[in-house]
Amino acid sequence: MRNPINLGLRRDIVELFDHSVLWEKYANETIIELKNIFGHTAIDIQHIGSTAIKNIKAKPIIDIVVGINELKELGVFVEKLEQNNYVYRPFKEDDVIFIKGNIREETRTHHIHVVKHNSDVWNNQINFRDYLNNNETDAKNYEKLKVKLQKDNRNNRSGYTEKKEGYIIKIIEKAQEWKRNQIRI
Repeated sequence: MRNPINLGLRRDIVELFDHSVLWEKYANETIIELKNIFGHTAIDIQHIGSTAIKNIKAKPIIDIVVGINELKELGVFVEKLEQNNYVYRPFKEDDVIFIKGNIREETRTHHIHVVKHNSDVWNNQINFRDYLNNNETDAKNYEKLKVKLQKDNRNNRSGYTEKKEGYIIKIIEKAQEWKRNQIRI
């Protein structure tokens, strides 16, 4: 078994590790690097995904979301990102992804999501993270689901991700309501 403080997994592998405080360090280093690449075009850059949720197991891949005004602004940064070892991977129309890692060995250490700032995609990512960091029961239930799905999908990351989708949608709905209540306070 790999050392859990190391980052990265092969492309199709699902392996979960206990939360590591080093993930935040790695995320912060990446955020600084991305701020240097994007400059003022990046309105905000944040650590998201399971490695940003305290006290739950996660795949050791750092997810970062970069919020910009319009995705059409991204074109001028693709070459800079590639020069810094980020590889473009088509994903969704409203969520552009760059992968970092040892691409030759198909190992990914980082997923960089470039999205329109304050869009539904942006808000859902941030609210999901914040909600689970403030609601331990739902965070632990999410972890239990991930552990169960890992057992059945060790070599099928797309299947693992697909089977989490329904639960993630429910958490996003709870997170939206939670966020509305936070704003009212």
